[in-house]
Amino acid sequence: MRAWFVIMMTAFTVVGCAAAPAEIAARPAGTASPTTTPGDPRTIAEGLSVPWAIAFTEGGDALVTERDSARLLRVTAAGKVTPLGEIEGVEPDGEGGLMGVAARGDQVFLYYTAASDNRIVRYRLAGDTLSDRKVIVKGIPKGGIHNGGRLAFGPDGFLYASTGETGDQALAQDRDSLAGKILRMTADGAPAPGNPFGTLVHSYGHRNVQGLAWDSSGRLYASEFGANSFDEVNLIEAGGNYGWPEVEGVGDDPDYVNPIVTWDTSEASPSGMAYAEGSLWVGALRGERLWQVPLDGAGSAGRPVDHLRDAHGRLRAVTLAPDGTLWIGTSNKDGRGDPRQGDDRIMSVPVG
Repeated sequence: MRAWFVIMMTAFTVVGCAAAPAEIAARPAGTASPTTTPGDPRTIAEGLSVPWAIAFTEGGDALVTERDSARLLRVTAAGKVTPLGEIEGVEPDGEGGLMGVAARGDQVFLYYTAASDNRIVRYRLAGDTLSDRKVIVKGIPKGGIHNGGRLAFGPDGFLYASTGETGDQALAQDRDSLAGKILRMTADGAPAPGNPFGTLVHSYGHRNVQGLAWDSSGRLYASEFGANSFDEVNLIEAGGNYGWPEVEGVGDDPDYVNPIVTWDTSEASPSGMAYAEGSLWVGALRGERLWQVPLDGAGSAGRPVDHLRDAHGRLRAVTLAPDGTLWIGTSNKDGRGDPRQGDDRIMSVPVG
């Protein structure tokens, strides 16, 4: 049975007095307010095909994945787009394909849908050449929906990956499954030291996480698709159970960790997420806007504010660039959007 208790504030909820396991303290609603507003977007590149993720190399260029073409692109700040190749083994299907990307030194990590599963692969990048391919994680369940797909290195130096439950809801609560989880690993794909269950699993009970970001204190946040009622931003703790499918949004069961913010699903479908200037910045697909979620010093959320509403269509990728701007990718060619002239595009949005 589901139990929901929500105080609605227009389209979203800022959660206070969250129910949580004893080892994960409940956090009251924050009082933070935005200290900055974004400037006008500037188009960096256009004419792309469902850009899914953006990661920056140490040299300052962006690596951009295209979900359906399986191409990895290099995009410079001046807008030069160089295809680095079509990634081997990718079989786009439904919401799957070439998704997350992360970079560290001369290594590139990619999350993709293969014939039988979702996988994480590592390459070496020298100039515009990819080599030394090695699949470091395989066996992540795949589906026509809810494949997760985000990759990011945390401030602890370990690689994090988000997975979806592929529409098989029970997998989210099964700690032996890699579906419906946030994973934490070494660069070789081994469980990171200190993982709560001795496996790759860092947290569980997720429906479909597509955004990962850390604040200036090193706290991890995740954006998550809900079903029919509530999309979420969660503050992630090691070993935490985030409730799906027993709870959607805020529940009254102390076995599950409550989100810090929820939205009506028509206002969000939150995907890529970055932290900058004291706020989380969350791209909304169905909601077609950029959500700003201010955080206070304790990691609690203040009242979210939306920007760019209906201006650029579906927003999926959101990444902090070396110059302090946000790079944002549209996703209007993904079969659910309404492509506009120049779509899909990468934009730079000042937030400082």
